[in-house]
Amino acid sequence: MRLFFSKSLPNFERLLLVESGSRHLIENLLPGLRALYGDSLEVDLVTCFQGQPAGLTEGSRIFRVWDYPDGKSRRKLLEQLRARQYTVGGILCSGEPVMTKWKWWLLWKVPAKFFVMNENGDYYWFDYSNWRTMLHFLLFRAGLTGADAVTTVKQVLLFPFTVLFLVCYAARAHLRRKVRV
Repeated sequence: MRLFFSKSLPNFERLLLVESGSRHLIENLLPGLRALYGDSLEVDLVTCFQGQPAGLTEGSRIFRVWDYPDGKSRRKLLEQLRARQYTVGGILCSGEPVMTKWKWWLLWKVPAKFFVMNENGDYYWFDYSNWRTMLHFLLFRAGLTGADAVTTVKQVLLFPFTVLFLVCYAARAHLRRKVRV
């Protein structure tokens, strides 16, 4: 979470991408990054998928999360990532439950300025100045924006009564059976 309290953007020299969504999202992002920042941009990838995405250059490092199953190996991964001195990090948040714990762990531990990108290619820099965008993103993922908001709030409010009704119904059914015996 380096530079969370700063609006300044570092130079795009070394980029760590966290592939926490479908492979095609990374493959669509890489050509645009190459067009903007040239071939001198070093891009490394943290992923849970096999293979190499199209558009990733030969010199790129790929870190696969299954190679780091325990705390000792994750500390080794963190040392490797810090040694590479990334200036920028990118996290794909596509609404798919892929590498959720990993992306937030990396955001917290890797000293780089991060951007968060959704499945539509929209992105924002993860810093305090974008708190409204982060809040909207969070509410959207929780189903609390638009027409779904009323339905979601209604379901949350009715949930305790639904559980209470089901518990009472089960108790009544079991009591009736005991009385008949």
